[in-house]
Amino acid sequence: MHKFSTFIFLFLLSFSTQSEARNDITSFFLKNGMKVVVIEDHRAPIVTHMVWYKAGAADEEIGKSGVAHLLEHMLFKKTKTAKSGEFSKKVESLGGSDNAFTSQDYTGYYQRVSNEHLEMLMYYEADRMQNLVISENDFKTELDVVIEERNQRTDSNPGALFNEQNMAALYLNHPYGIPIVGWRHELDNLTKGDVLDFYKNYYVPNNAILIVAGDVQPSEIQLMAEKYYGEIKKSNSLIERIRPAEPPQIVQRRLIFEDERVAQPYLIRTYIADERDNGDQKTAAALTLLADLIGSDGIQSLLGKELQLNSKKAIYTSAYYDGLSYDKTNFTIIVVPSEGYSLADIEIELDKVIEDIMANGVDEDHIDRLKFQYKAYQTYSLDSAYSQARIFGVALTSGLEVEDVLEWSSDLQKVDSTEVLNVARELFKKEKSVTGWIRKSSEVEK
Repeated sequence: MHKFSTFIFLFLLSFSTQSEARNDITSFFLKNGMKVVVIEDHRAPIVTHMVWYKAGAADEEIGKSGVAHLLEHMLFKKTKTAKSGEFSKKVESLGGSDNAFTSQDYTGYYQRVSNEHLEMLMYYEADRMQNLVISENDFKTELDVVIEERNQRTDSNPGALFNEQNMAALYLNHPYGIPIVGWRHELDNLTKGDVLDFYKNYYVPNNAILIVAGDVQPSEIQLMAEKYYGEIKKSNSLIERIRPAEPPQIVQRRLIFEDERVAQPYLIRTYIADERDNGDQKTAAALTLLADLIGSDGIQSLLGKELQLNSKKAIYTSAYYDGLSYDKTNFTIIVVPSEGYSLADIEIELDKVIEDIMANGVDEDHIDRLKFQYKAYQTYSLDSAYSQARIFGVALTSGLEVEDVLEWSSDLQKVDSTEVLNVARELFKKEKSVTGWIRKSSEVEK
């Protein structure tokens, strides 16, 4: 009874919090085309300052993989007016933190400090948007750092290597099949000119989004943003964001990845899936609930209940879908077999669960429970200014608008079991999938 009461409180709180959030979000454009989003959160005198560029690994020139991520490293070096590392040291001296990240669709830079230092953040961030200096020594140093990063995180990790091959098999033509960190042989051939070209092409105000979240006022942010970012000239030669499309999928693809370092064999099934689109998130909402239905929340999911709880043929099951992607995204299922069951065995069991969904449909009560739980999750996502800023940054650089983010929870609540079943029938087609087995090379399947 206590747990139920707590859940009801969270459910009601989520409505209240989201309603307030809609009133506390302001967006506008600077005269040079830079979009600004202000998220007011006055619970603490802290501010999160982010600049997002609508350019990531999927925007790289063919043969130049890794350049977007390498440029992210270079932005912490010197500019025409600041010494190498000066910005980060300044943030640290004020008790704040800063970092950056690169994905297929975006590159983002952020800082968190007390709100009285916001103007300083804008000064430095605007400076490195337009005044980056790349010395040959800094280029070589950071290239070595990126190569070592690949060595440690990818080349020494069989799971990461398998995922790299899996994405390459799933995306035959689209650049999402190229790793963000870059192919090793292409990293060796990158030049300082490649990095500068990417910087000049994409690090321009009309390709950037400023997000400020925390104890701030929109009117003050607008004045500051115009002062520091508004004077940067827009680019008149910004490259249109058009990527190669995938050819029609006509045959299922299979991978067997063997490595002596694999501790536990497992199966991954991956499908290309629709992404969230501006003004049309209905399909993505149904796919989100489908992933939760079959593979999230442990033994409460269909896979968990059938393979872990009932038959005990698996020790772990999961399904994952993220619609925040500029182009087609993917839907992934993972199953780890129990001892005594092969990957071939567990693949048969996985197919049975999927076939049962197709034959018998989706339980409406289960979907309603998932939607109810999602309301509580939404509350937690609003728990920090950083989380809120991150949610908007990923969405806006993926082609969505502020209103899409605000409507997402409502779109999820509108989905019914019939719509979930419809997207399942469209998604779960073998010819549209890649099935991968990862195991030790010494393991022999029955």
